[in-house]
Amino acid sequence: LINSQALFAFAFQTGHTTGPSLNNDKLYKFAYSAEVYVDSVKASLQRSAGYRFSSGVDVNLLWRNPENDDDQLVKMTIRDVQVETVNERPADKNIFKGKSTEKIIGKEYLEALQRPIVVELARGKVKTFYSYQNEPAFTQNIKRGLASLFQLQLHSGSAPEVDISGKCDTTYNVRQDQVTKIKALDSCEREKHGFTSHNPILDVSSKSTSATTYVLEDSFIKSAKAEENYVFVLNSQRKTGSKIVSKQKLELKSVQAGPGLIAGKQVAGIIKTIDSSYVALSLVAEPVKSECKKCPSFSEHWQSIREHMYPEKLSNAEAVRSFLSFIQNIRKATKEEILQIIRSEKKELLPQIVDAVTSAQTPASLEAVLDFLDFKDASTSLLQERFLYACGFASHPNEMLLKSLTDKFKGDIANEEIRETVVIVMGALIRKLCEKEGCKLPAVLEAKRLILNRLEKARKDDNVKMYLLALKNALLPEAIPLLLKYAESEEGSISNLAATALQRYDPSLLTKEVKETMNRIYHQNRKVHEKTVRTTAAAIILNSNPSYMEVKNILLSIGELPLEMSKYMLSMIQDILHFEMPSSKTVRRVLKDMRAHNYDRFSKTGSSSAYSGYITRGPDVSSTYSLDILYSGSGILRRSNLNIRIFDRNAELHASQVVLEAQGLESIIAATPDEGEENLDSFAGMSAILFDVQLRPVTFFQGYGDLMSKMLSATGDSMNVVKGLILLTDYSQEIQLQSGPSASAEFLGGLAIDISGGMEFSLWYRESKTNVKNRVATFVSGNTEVDSFFVKTGMETTLEVETSLDFISTVQFSQYPFLVCMQMDRVGSPFRHHVTKYESLPSGRRYTARGGKAVLLAGNEYPLHQENSNMCKQVFGAKSESSGSWF
Repeated sequence: LINSQALFAFAFQTGHTTGPSLNNDKLYKFAYSAEVYVDSVKASLQRSAGYRFSSGVDVNLLWRNPENDDDQLVKMTIRDVQVETVNERPADKNIFKGKSTEKIIGKEYLEALQRPIVVELARGKVKTFYSYQNEPAFTQNIKRGLASLFQLQLHSGSAPEVDISGKCDTTYNVRQDQVTKIKALDSCEREKHGFTSHNPILDVSSKSTSATTYVLEDSFIKSAKAEENYVFVLNSQRKTGSKIVSKQKLELKSVQAGPGLIAGKQVAGIIKTIDSSYVALSLVAEPVKSECKKCPSFSEHWQSIREHMYPEKLSNAEAVRSFLSFIQNIRKATKEEILQIIRSEKKELLPQIVDAVTSAQTPASLEAVLDFLDFKDASTSLLQERFLYACGFASHPNEMLLKSLTDKFKGDIANEEIRETVVIVMGALIRKLCEKEGCKLPAVLEAKRLILNRLEKARKDDNVKMYLLALKNALLPEAIPLLLKYAESEEGSISNLAATALQRYDPSLLTKEVKETMNRIYHQNRKVHEKTVRTTAAAIILNSNPSYMEVKNILLSIGELPLEMSKYMLSMIQDILHFEMPSSKTVRRVLKDMRAHNYDRFSKTGSSSAYSGYITRGPDVSSTYSLDILYSGSGILRRSNLNIRIFDRNAELHASQVVLEAQGLESIIAATPDEGEENLDSFAGMSAILFDVQLRPVTFFQGYGDLMSKMLSATGDSMNVVKGLILLTDYSQEIQLQSGPSASAEFLGGLAIDISGGMEFSLWYRESKTNVKNRVATFVSGNTEVDSFFVKTGMETTLEVETSLDFISTVQFSQYPFLVCMQMDRVGSPFRHHVTKYESLPSGRRYTARGGKAVLLAGNEYPLHQENSNMCKQVFGAKSESSGSWF
């Protein structure tokens, strides 16, 4: 025996042994603990929720390969288990107080936990993990976490290593008797469950680290300290987030005389000798999910939130909270359970149920909603539209969803507006799937072919517009030549729609050919174009890294344009300079040339304008608005365009766009149409983009007869553009902690939205008014939880805000230049933030700590520009005290 120990010591010193090695006939007695903490990102661990698992661990060598000293069978036994709170707490707030370990864990589970495991260590790595076949997964995982802690190498270097976390890139740094192991948790290969939100601004950022420090003595572990950290933060509100800290500690307490080695050459024979019930299992953790025994059923949960889902309550944050919790429950429900609620509910609740069921994005929820909706029945078109828009806003759409819509589009659809909406939403899904590298999926290829082929064959204007709207969502690079053709060769709304679709593309995709076409449209080199198309073409040029000559030609053209278009283009140039847009440097260079920059050109009168400003500027995200209004020469609105964008350092989100358009209205005030607009039919309507998704436009009236009937029956009421519940933030990740428990981080954010708009004319007062109302209630909830089967600990965080943004434009066209007053107001908004930390046992005993704050965010009337402020004083000062009836 002495000779064999001497030989081993020599082998270790000369580098033959590459992993830790146990001495023969010895029993190593360790103290082991695993701690878990859950809290806000910057909170002190001393106030965190969590628990401590502690035990003794007996370790002894069973067998060493006679042909290879580095191949060893090691037995590990957990004993004297205790579970307690991780931080000192009064007895009435300690859920473990007065409960024995057997009561907390359960007698059978505790027995299973204390059954020994056998590990084959080869060159310091766990080659095989032996345990009992039918043991509970959570006790196996605790043992896997312990076995993984005994895995290390005694030379510096990096290599993939398999442990409880999966196959992970691991780096060792060895200094004398100290070894540091760094595990790159992001690299770990194992079956992962979860999803992220589509847009980074709406998503959650996560960061994880793992480090273990070993101190060695006599070629074996004297102590080991491991720490894992997981941090989750909302990208839009980085002060809101959570962290999980998991610590393991292993400390050698004594070395005693132990059992002798078992003789033999083959591992399999040795294992059979020890206990024939042992089986080789993977060291990678098994999935564990404890069932909630006292949770309400799916139908019971619906009954508890049902009252908050009525249409009149949708402007409240509580409605969004209920919507998000309903989605969470739908994701656990079967198709039959979902259909039971849909088929039994009142009509007024069905739109909100359809929003939630579609947003859940599970196979069962999609099958249920498709079973319920009959697209051949025009009477349920409202529910069909809500379903389709929820598809368009899907946070993580899959191929099956797009295929389902493509199949619906090929089938019979009773309502023509629903048919249009189907293909428009298909475009949105194509873009989302392509951005997630799904452009080559069969369903995506089929949908792209369908839209492009049918557009080329379309003869009716309505069909052409429908496919152009789909392309405006899809943003396919291969569609650019088609869009150029329609923008330049067609007229009216088709030309305008193709141009605005091109405006949505990333400037990097806009080729030389695109810019040449836009220049031809703006300067009318081949044909006369209407103002809306020309100004869109100019915006595309100025937003796509314009050359010196392109900017100069646009500036030189300003003096030759119709008055209102001149004023609009001048305002656009001034906005580029004021807001320091990317092309501002080139514009400043051109303005040094007095032929482009002179009083005659820059003193044009008119009421059209373009202006951008900040809604909020914060350390995490900022939001901007841009408001541009173009009038005809007779003083009637041609287009108003209100955009709200949210951006951070790396990403941008087109949160909303509301465009009001009118044309061919000069006849009602006996005015002369502008050049190129003599033959336009009377029309007014609204188009909206919401969270990067183009919605189906709404028509107020089409044609002179329709216009007159609407005017004679006008009530001044707004027309709804979009109303519903939208899931925005949708983040779910499951985590395997190195110490054995599983953890999860789930963040859901949604909003209730109501966008409406209207247009009114008064022939008597020669006044027109447009009104766009945006009402939103937002709610975000995050739940970070560690589930150890016998105890759960976690933290819930919530944010809620209710607000509204109104845009009103009043025009008096009794004189020229006519008076225009634009108002953009945001009302005071209540903002509430709550944090709840908890620990709970399956018996129902629970500890909860709550905190939070509530503030009122001040309202704001956005100043726009000084010229507008001056004109508003005139408009409201000139108004008669008795406004009377509109008509």
